[in-house]
Amino acid sequence: MPKSRIRKKADYTPPPSRQATSIKLTTRAWVAPVMLALFLIGLAWIVVFYVTNSSLPIEALGNWNIVVGFGFIAAGFGVSTQWK
Repeated sequence: MPKSRIRKKADYTPPPSRQATSIKLTTRAWVAPVMLALFLIGLAWIVVFYVTNSSLPIEALGNWNIVVGFGFIAAGFGVSTQWK
């Protein structure tokens, strides 16, 4: 019976180098200032409402001024999701 040939293993060859993928960097410099502005507007709205005994910012809204202030703050959190 004939002997089978012995196969030589190839020397180590490193895996092919990967090409660097370009990362798309979009400028979102507007996010932080808008977010902070919304936070501060909401906070100022609530503080002014309490300091002026419900006469400012909008007297007709009454206690709904608190909801408006928290709405600005919530919008700030919504904008913060765009921050990278």
